Amino acid sequence: MSKSKVLFMMTGSIACYKACHVVSRLVQAGCEVQVVATPSALKFVGNATLEGLTGKPVVSDMYATGNVMDHIHLMRWADAILVAPATANFINKAAQGVGDDLVQTLFLAHDFKKPFLVAPAMNTSMYKHPVTQKSLEALRGMGIEILDTASGILACGEEGWGKLLEPDLILKFTLEALKKQPATNADPARAARASAFSKVKVLVTAGGTQEPIDTVRVISNLSSGRTGIAIAEAMGQMGFDVTLLQAHGTSLKAEHVAKKDFFTSFASLDEKMKDYLSKNEFTHVIHAAAVSDYSVDTIEVNGENYHPFEVKKVSSDADSMSIHLKRNHKIVDRLRVYSKNKNVQVIAFKLTSHASEEERKAAVDKLFKGSNADYVVHNDMTDIDIVNRTHKFTLINSKEAVPCENLEQLTYELIQVLIPKDAL
Repeated sequence: MSKSKVLFMMTGSIACYKACHVVSRLVQAGCEVQVVATPSALKFVGNATLEGLTGKPVVSDMYATGNVMDHIHLMRWADAILVAPATANFINKAAQGVGDDLVQTLFLAHDFKKPFLVAPAMNTSMYKHPVTQKSLEALRGMGIEILDTASGILACGEEGWGKLLEPDLILKFTLEALKKQPATNADPARAARASAFSKVKVLVTAGGTQEPIDTVRVISNLSSGRTGIAIAEAMGQMGFDVTLLQAHGTSLKAEHVAKKDFFTSFASLDEKMKDYLSKNEFTHVIHAAAVSDYSVDTIEVNGENYHPFEVKKVSSDADSMSIHLKRNHKIVDRLRVYSKNKNVQVIAFKLTSHASEEERKAAVDKLFKGSNADYVVHNDMTDIDIVNRTHKFTLINSKEAVPCENLEQLTYELIQVLIPKDAL
């Protein structure tokens, strides 16, 4: 009879010493255990200890030679996954779909067909923090089994919630999970959630348009497409039916989005959105593309007028060149007109530049009025650190404005918008 295979993930906490007891007991119970540890976890317990308990080398570096596909292979190998101890850092990143180390990336590669258990361990204040509680609830909503913390004396000397469950209890819950049928059969609620998620059809746009001057020159903007692509990727991972319209030439890829198409100019994006929306019953449109307000009407070279592409390339010897622009209509204002589903929810994006609070509010109000959007995601150029690639956003609807400190938090909030009520 083959052994049950447990992928045991450890994150950086003093409670790692207790997790070693769980590893030992799982091996004694006849399980094959592979430990994946974050670099911070290995500050508390050593490679030698974990390898001695399991008989297997510890996996930690996602980019080590021969390990670059571990986030896929290990998730396929395991019969069950256990994260113990799970820090506030792991829990909050997991809830928001951040994949910046091997442990987080393993979570993103989870296919929800096998048990995934999380045993939190942290200080009481961190455990009770609204962000952590919201993240735990989000993970539960995905079907993750939370082995909730015990109350007791903590490593910091305080007493309260946040203590890792005793090893015997973690062992008990893990062995019980291994005895269950695959999650799709054993957990009707989880299967129902997956089915409900798959019925959510989302069209996401990302990147900037390129307005042609001639066959080699364009007018464009600074959009990298990172925001829209990251949102589409996270939603695809969650099991939503996602279609991504991405600007041609963007270097970022959405590996977990099956349906992708590309646009170039305003006209190209407009045509594709009209086509996709008219033929599909999308439930949501997340319109994050940076769309040009103007396209090139004519170019004047040495006193003669041409339309774009009437000259293959304007000669660099030309004495003068003038570009005449024409106003484009607002695609976002026509999304419901284009849509087969007239009840489609629209999430629009608005970027301002060094605007005052009054100017920001006026810009958002104008977008709401013109597009009749359900939500507007606003940020200002002063909220963007291009060097460190950090963004701040505000998600706004008719009732509230939710500040988001980063892209991950924005993605989490948008996912809450998409989750059907019957899947909660």
